[in-house]
Amino acid sequence: MQSSTPSSEPTGPGAEEQVSDALAIMIDTARRRAARDGDRQIDTAHLLHSLLESDRDIWELLEGGGPQVGKLLGYLVQRSIGYGLTWQSRLEDSGAVPAVSEQPGGLPGWSPAAAAALELAVERARRHGRANAEGVDLFAGVVADEECRGVEVLRRAGVDTGVLAVRLGVADRSACGNQGR
Repeated sequence: MQSSTPSSEPTGPGAEEQVSDALAIMIDTARRRAARDGDRQIDTAHLLHSLLESDRDIWELLEGGGPQVGKLLGYLVQRSIGYGLTWQSRLEDSGAVPAVSEQPGGLPGWSPAAAAALELAVERARRHGRANAEGVDLFAGVVADEECRGVEVLRRAGVDTGVLAVRLGVADRSACGNQGR
């Protein structure tokens, strides 16, 4: 069985090339959102926002897409317009692994937590016999890190992230390279 612990290196083009076309579009949307907001990194909240906007399967995982989805999108929109959570405009970086501040061309890089989520998504897809990661795999990668911003947003919206982690098969979250925020 493969380890579920992602490497400590920031995500590079290799991991991004191992995603489905639909997930690549979601990642591009997260990158544009980060750039528009003036953030130097794509973080797990950017990824969560793109997943919720684009992947209805994620809605179903959140108890049938009920009021939690609206609440989640509300928190994420507040952040993008400059209100809301205390980490707005700060890097998602515990210092445990190097943060990637920018990619070539001035595009936002990946926060360590977002990089770990993408790497876990790719590993999860392989364990399920798929060559490319899908949105649900990336969502599982975000949920696996109980200390990341994306999970903070989920909790604030009333999502039981422990139950969600069990449903997604990432309940052993201590093995997922958690990094404090």
